Amino acid sequence: MPRSITPSPRMQPLIDLSIIAGREIMAIYATDFSAKAKGDLTPVTEADEAAERIILAGLAKVEAAIPVISEEAAAAGRIPEISARFFLVDPLDGTKEFISRNGEFTVNIALVEDGTPILGVVYAPALKRIFWGERGVGAAQGTTDGDVAGNWKALGVRSLPAEGATVVASRSHRDQATEDYLKSVKVKSICSAGSSLKFCLVAAAEADLYPRFGRTMEWDTAAGHAVLLAAGGKVLTVDGPVLSYGKRARGYDNPGFIASA
Repeated sequence: MPRSITPSPRMQPLIDLSIIAGREIMAIYATDFSAKAKGDLTPVTEADEAAERIILAGLAKVEAAIPVISEEAAAAGRIPEISARFFLVDPLDGTKEFISRNGEFTVNIALVEDGTPILGVVYAPALKRIFWGERGVGAAQGTTDGDVAGNWKALGVRSLPAEGATVVASRSHRDQATEDYLKSVKVKSICSAGSSLKFCLVAAAEADLYPRFGRTMEWDTAAGHAVLLAAGGKVLTVDGPVLSYGKRARGYDNPGFIASA
């Protein structure tokens, strides 16, 4: 049986904040919402914007001294100066999944320290499934009932099964590089999932590999990365080094990477 685990006093406010944002997202999800294209042609909805307002206001109360890079603010050119510690926020990761109404979208909040995501929460409000991870504490998954999260069970990655890897791949961004990579490993099965849930499935020992060679942004990956690290996993770039954060010179985008146990 998985052992129970309790969020730390530093993690709990971020869990609470993700649930408040998720409640607003679900209220909009139930309406006849519309989407528009941002400058990079990716979609954005009023749910992205509403959730971001909630999270930024909440972080200003919880950790006012720590700068925040958040997706929609960054898209509008509002990127603060950062130092060794900063938050990365994707208020609605998986907007395409939100628009298609398949439920596989998440709220992502992560704290980065010296290039490494040291804690993060990933909340999938439509699935009522929530994950968190914190360096030195561990990682857990739980469920939500209304505005309360609980039933925490510790997460830990598994050893690669002899029969081959269960690979989780992007539902919206599968590409030829991914197909080529899959030919180079022993694969038992392939499943698709949206948003940062893919990191969490590896952390929960429901999958073994998550390869991603297309473009992602740091706010897309930091929270899920934190969960996976705390569960004993790793995220390496295709060139070998660990995936790091705070890459201002790159515009805060990521190179290709492989997440695994």
